[in-house]
Amino acid sequence: MKQDPSRLPHFNDPRLKTVRVISKLMDEQFSIGRFKFGLDPVLNFIPVLGDVSGYLMSIGLIITMAQHGASGKLVAKMVLNATLDAFAGAIPVLGWVFDFVYKANTRNLKLLTEHYTEGKHKGSARSVIFAVLLVAAGILVLLVILAIKFLQWIIEWDEKSNGLKFNF
Repeated sequence: MKQDPSRLPHFNDPRLKTVRVISKLMDEQFSIGRFKFGLDPVLNFIPVLGDVSGYLMSIGLIITMAQHGASGKLVAKMVLNATLDAFAGAIPVLGWVFDFVYKANTRNLKLLTEHYTEGKHKGSARSVIFAVLLVAAGILVLLVILAIKFLQWIIEWDEKSNGLKFNF
């Protein structure tokens, strides 16, 4: 039988409340009909800056969750979710659609809730925090480089084609 998460000691910790609020803001704050979305897919319409800021926000949430007892295995799953979201989200058009659907922060919050309510993913993440930060920094640099290269390719393509022409 599942426990009510609000009765668990960690659930009411102000830092985890912040994690819940930010996760909702990034993934499900707004709705159109029954479809929910957050700032993450909206930010990704801003080349480079949107991808980087969303990824940094996700990594910040993961670090906070790790500080509250998430295991190394759980942290690795969370980083994988955030990284998949960042890389797929960096692909123009397809990535924007992916960002509206995937919701990495919500997935990570669900994993953390399972940790507290069902006893899954037990253990400390202290042994992997440095590695997570190192991997996240490397991925962040790679993401910026890829985004810049993509923008350069678009500019070169635009120059070769003498600009985009719209006939109305």
